[in-house]
Amino acid sequence: MKFFHYVLLMILVFHAGFVNAKENENMTRSERADQTYEQLFLDKRSPNPTDPEFMEILQRNIFGEVFYTGNLDNKERELVTVVALATMQTLPQLKAHIGAALNVGNSPLEIREAIYQCAPFIGFPRTLNAIGVFNEVARERNIKLPLADTGTTTDADRHEKGLAVQKELYGNEVKKAMASLPGEYKDIVPNTLTDFCFGDFYTRGGLTVQQRELLALVILTTLGAEKQLRAHVVGALKAGNDKEYLLAVMVQAIPYIGLANAMTTINLIKEADVDNYKPIYEEKYDE
Repeated sequence: MKFFHYVLLMILVFHAGFVNAKENENMTRSERADQTYEQLFLDKRSPNPTDPEFMEILQRNIFGEVFYTGNLDNKERELVTVVALATMQTLPQLKAHIGAALNVGNSPLEIREAIYQCAPFIGFPRTLNAIGVFNEVARERNIKLPLADTGTTTDADRHEKGLAVQKELYGNEVKKAMASLPGEYKDIVPNTLTDFCFGDFYTRGGLTVQQRELLALVILTTLGAEKQLRAHVVGALKAGNDKEYLLAVMVQAIPYIGLANAMTTINLIKEADVDNYKPIYEEKYDE
């Protein structure tokens, strides 16, 4: 019976992916919202009993408009949504969208890794809250826990492996930026970033570095971390994401994180030039 349900779900997912584009263009926002909502939540939309007008605005905007903007599939859209909601700690909505991410074809491992990727940016306590929600959904769906290990480093090599990933995206920008810190901190701070962020998380399986850097950009945008965003836009491009894809991701994030933070990153994407990128600290530490 479980296998039958899985096959049926995959048929629905693949069918949704091949819906005729012209047909979608001719549908109203409400009709598109109906279609997307059913794909995500395996249920039909119904009027909200207390705030029907607000919920209709919300659902038409998200499911009838944003979900039809840009060349993203629903798997990608839901991973973006999951990390944004985890970052904001909007846990009831996070639970619904973890379910939706599973419904549109993301594996439990992909979703777990997207949540784990939040840890270097939002800290362990908030990440643990999001993991708790994921585990709750997993238990409700009879997904066996714990999921497979995907770590690829040890204490002996996490720095070396993390540094290899970091250098591909950022060179030695952070080390130069921290060179004026007093005493041992000029090494401790950049090494913490290398070991913790890149060594412990970017090297994990389940998601590619390209996906992880994209999700990091979503997390930082959600946090409004403007000083880090410029570098991470360039990092996301170096990892293999193009500008059009990054813009589509930011539009996808708007209804969840708000216009202000998303527009900051959209402007940085517009201005980004990988070939002529100069780190903020380059003038101080020019070699």
